[in-house]
Parts: sequence; structure tokens; C-alpha cells
Amino acid sequence: MIALNAGLGWLLITLGFASGTLIGLFFHRENWLGGYDSWRRRLLRLGHIAAVALGMLNVLFALSARHVQLSATDHVLCIYGFALGGVSMPTVCALSAWRKPMRHLFFIPVASLLTAGITFSSALFRGGITP
Repeated sequence: MIALNAGLGWLLITLGFASGTLIGLFFHRENWLGGYDSWRRRLLRLGHIAAVALGMLNVLFALSARHVQLSATDHVLCIYGFALGGVSMPTVCALSAWRKPMRHLFFIPVASLLTAGITFSSALFRGGITP
């Protein structure tokens, strides 16, 4: 199941590069999407960076999970928490850039990433790293 995080991670990284390329085609236009400090432009930039960063986090989890003792429940929480957070954060950023009220959906990526991060960190501190 950890292969989900590795594959999804690399897909998110690639999508982050692609969306950054698309955004980069227009960044020279000073007033594009309302200017540099506009809500829409900031959220699109955040979403593109979140895709790359959370993609890397999913790959890092996939590589390190085999060295941390996780219960079956914790394992599933981490796999799906990191995956859901990785997909939903850039998605909610893009939706919020499109329609500002969509910002109320940020609880989805935040809750899933916090759950996975706390679960994985506590398992690491409880059991340590195995060779």
C-alpha cells in the first residue's frame, strides 16, 4: 500500500512542475490575476508549491515507513492521511483561487496532514527506527 504514496508523490511533483510552468507563462504580466499580491495569484502559487512539497512528503513517507514500527491502524492512517493531504491541498488552493468561499474546505488537507504527521511522529518516537 505504501506504493500509493510513492506513485502519488511523484505524480504530485510532476503536476506541480507542470502547473508552475503554466503559471510561469503569465507571471511577467504585472496585473495577471489581479497583480502579484492578489488572492487568486497567491493561492495558485501556494497550490503549485504545495503539490511539489507534499509530493516530496509522500515519497519521503514511502521510503521511511518501512523503517518505523507502525500498528496496522497507524499504517492506514498515515498512508491515506498523507495521500489525501497531498491531493486536497493543491486542489483546495485552486478552488479557493477560483471561488473565495471554497477556502472553508482547507480543514480537509489540514486535518488529514496533521493526523498523518502526528501519527507517524508518535510512532517514530515510541518505537524508533529499525534498520
